[in-house]
Amino acid sequence: MSSDPTPPAVREIADGYAFTGPALDLGAVLLDGTAYPDARVRVPLGVLNRHGLVAGATGTGKTKTLQLIAEQLSGQGVPVFLADVKGDVSGVAASGTPSERTAARAAEVGQQWTPRGCPAEFYSLGGQGAGIPIRATVTSFGPLLLAKVLDLNETQESSLSLVFHYADGKGLELYDLKDLTAVIAFLASPEGKEELRTIGGLSAATAGVILRALTVLENEGAGAFFGEPEFDTAELLRTTPDGGGVVSVLELPAVQDRPRLFSTFLMWLLADLYQELPEVGDLDRPKLVFFFDEAHLLFKGASKAFLEAITQTVRLIRSKGVGIFFVTQTPRDVPSDVLAQLGNRVQHALRAFTPDDAKALKATVSTFPRSSYDLGAVLTSLGTGEAVVTVLSEKGAPTPVAATRLRAPQSLMGPLGAADLRAVVDASPLTARYRDAVDRESAYEKLAARAPRPEAAPAGQPEQPAPRREERGERAGSGERAREQSGAGGLLGSLLNNPAVKSFARSAGRQLGQEISRSLFGTSKRRR
Repeated sequence: MSSDPTPPAVREIADGYAFTGPALDLGAVLLDGTAYPDARVRVPLGVLNRHGLVAGATGTGKTKTLQLIAEQLSGQGVPVFLADVKGDVSGVAASGTPSERTAARAAEVGQQWTPRGCPAEFYSLGGQGAGIPIRATVTSFGPLLLAKVLDLNETQESSLSLVFHYADGKGLELYDLKDLTAVIAFLASPEGKEELRTIGGLSAATAGVILRALTVLENEGAGAFFGEPEFDTAELLRTTPDGGGVVSVLELPAVQDRPRLFSTFLMWLLADLYQELPEVGDLDRPKLVFFFDEAHLLFKGASKAFLEAITQTVRLIRSKGVGIFFVTQTPRDVPSDVLAQLGNRVQHALRAFTPDDAKALKATVSTFPRSSYDLGAVLTSLGTGEAVVTVLSEKGAPTPVAATRLRAPQSLMGPLGAADLRAVVDASPLTARYRDAVDRESAYEKLAARAPRPEAAPAGQPEQPAPRREERGERAGSGERAREQSGAGGLLGSLLNNPAVKSFARSAGRQLGQEISRSLFGTSKRRR
């Protein structure tokens, strides 16, 4: 007679998670409120490029689950990217604090808990935060991707591609949004139309639509994201000398009010990685795993073109060895075409206080494989740090549905202090490389220089000297330079004084002028 007190149903579930290769430990099987520490719930490293979802109501432990998975990935040599919307996962860089509660949880799930932080880098979009700034040039972003973000129609997208083609052929570098604005304004002018005569044209109406869309994007904070030095996405693939994966944490403290900025960055980042990484197929562990907290912000008000692009990217990027996890409150926050690509699920508790909650609960239950659990009842009774799990096995088949008491993260479960965060950023070798924005001579300055010089001053009045271009290596605020050059006379000057363009330039000048130190050096190499 067997002395094993483990119920047969628990043993059956545990057998479905008994993988032979490297895996992450999520926790212990939970049945009728009791956790069975010998019945481990795990996820194979090799299937994490099949993407995943961590969902659940507010306060149920989603962020801690994200942290738990991230620190284990780092420990097994897999780099991680965390989009930190609420600012509460920065603690992954510091060792956790022992407590009675942590010790009790570790005993319940059979965990050998020791405090341990992860090697980490902290980033911010365009320097809007304490982290290392991430920027991209307009040229790198490209017309097709930018058209999707701006929600342009086919005609407008074609016109935007023509603008990029013209700028490339004429040596007009598109580094930031004011460069693109200047080129569009010029090509909508009589002089510009003449230059486009042999390859097409840009109507004033289409130019106006694109300029207005760019102004909206810039007002939402994207202006600081576009510029130089451009971030090399290969930085996200770094490991430490002892083989640990670096955890890259992107601070997004104000993104909840500006979801377009978040989605713009995501589109560029995933597209750049897809472009640069080689095809690798299925590896024993991914090259990089993304976690996008508050994922509903990505899809809030998103255009059809954006959703199609995200769906395609999620589908294809797994062959590059990249996994993506969306973290949100309910699976309904994620478009169905994207949800269909997510093979690994960690579902925390849901609430059913309203009819809409009840619909969301029913929809969530319907997405899980059949099991012996009454999932409707389980999902509404789970405690904090408990979840229903199903992942892909090493053979790619879904594992049994397992109610799970999750392990406790070994890193700090809370935000890193401001001084500690600043110390990590200051100590990073990447800080000197990306901290200071640069504003080299590019399309905006070159087009302004082509405008006629102002007429001579009337007799008896002192002649005003023309604005002097800064000598090579001299630093000056780009906002001052923009004001000097936008005052130039002639056709381009009048175009840049157009209300839409002028408003855009003023806003960009104010924002860039606060942080940019100018540096002039050789022309950058196009990455595409």
